[in-house]
Amino acid sequence: MSQSQLGTGCRIADSARILPPEQEQTPAHIGDDAVVRSGTIIYPDVVVGDGFQTGHDSVIREQTTIGHDVLVGTQTVIDGQCDIGDDVSMQTGVYVPPHTDIADRVFLGPRAVLTNDPYPLRRDVDLVGPKLEDDVSVGANATILPGVTVGERSFVAAGAVVTGDVPPNTLAIGTPAKHRPLPEVLDAPNEHR
Repeated sequence: MSQSQLGTGCRIADSARILPPEQEQTPAHIGDDAVVRSGTIIYPDVVVGDGFQTGHDSVIREQTTIGHDVLVGTQTVIDGQCDIGDDVSMQTGVYVPPHTDIADRVFLGPRAVLTNDPYPLRRDVDLVGPKLEDDVSVGANATILPGVTVGERSFVAAGAVVTGDVPPNTLAIGTPAKHRPLPEVLDAPNEHR
């Protein structure tokens, strides 16, 4: 851990690992007041803002940038080369593939899965993860397919499979997800706590 750059007030569990850089990599940088719980692994070339927290056994891979006040839940995997904004909450077991962009105040419910390969092992294609714009909420066990943009303030229902772009201020529900007007009760920005 001596080769990482930690801000003030950080609490890093003894069994958490912040891996040292190799060759051209840079040390992981973690801002002030972070809480990194047991079993978590953070790779080099990761930059994290202030107020960061993990659950247990989370993994954050190389070339990931994470903003301020972000929660990465227990057994969540951020598989590298991702940009994540401020005030993001990823609950237990979320999967974020490489080349994914997550904006500010996004909520990802338990076991939400984002994908980046439209033809796993069948064709040689560029990997492109989803893009989640500001104030998006994604329910538990929802799946968002490669290259999909989920528009600002949209809500993806639990268990939905999102195969195409979701316009801003829209409810995506079902398998495959259909678009509906956002109910009045959900028509608000996310409140990060």
